[in-house]
Amino acid sequence: MKLHKESKGTITVATILFIIISVLAIYFLEMWSLLIIMPLLVVYSLVFWFFRVPVRDILEHRENVIAPVDGKVVMIKEVEETEFLKEKAIQVSIFMSPLNVHICRYPVSGKVIYKKYHPGKYLVAWHEKSSTENERTTVAVESMTNHKVVFRQIAGYVARRIVFYCNEGDQSKAGHEFGFIKFGSRMDVFLPLDTEIICKIGDITKGGLDVIARMKD
Repeated sequence: MKLHKESKGTITVATILFIIISVLAIYFLEMWSLLIIMPLLVVYSLVFWFFRVPVRDILEHRENVIAPVDGKVVMIKEVEETEFLKEKAIQVSIFMSPLNVHICRYPVSGKVIYKKYHPGKYLVAWHEKSSTENERTTVAVESMTNHKVVFRQIAGYVARRIVFYCNEGDQSKAGHEFGFIKFGSRMDVFLPLDTEIICKIGDITKGGLDVIARMKD
């Protein structure tokens, strides 16, 4: 199983803690140490599972909007996007649990025209205000269909580290990685009002594969 590059520090710390606690448990508890070691092994295995990088066949897209993350669609509504677009847009929000793949992908193909990191609070990721008050990043892309699309990584109550690798001027390819979030959070995508929304609330998405909307060319 391939592991994400963001896993190095977390797995190193988890390995050291696992070894120390296991050794202490064996020394002090002897045969009863399994009561400590076995649950600890499950948690240790979940750390590796969280940082997995699945193999996915990413296709070329022009007007399609691709699910940027694995998760569940929790919001589809018309909102005022005040940071970059400064106009009404359709917001599609996808919530990620700690068991989902947490690679963040470009939802559309085009050119990166804006990026910004915002420090903030750590409200639960499904809270509506988390989109504007939590620690977050905002990226805007000029799509191949000549639309401006904004998408936002949002830290949640558990997630305390967001990374994004794109820069203004970069070419974005729908479905390809641009960042990562630890350990459970949300992605918001803001689309033009005339976009055809294909997904619905409650849908389970696979990042890089599922088409969630289609923009007019």
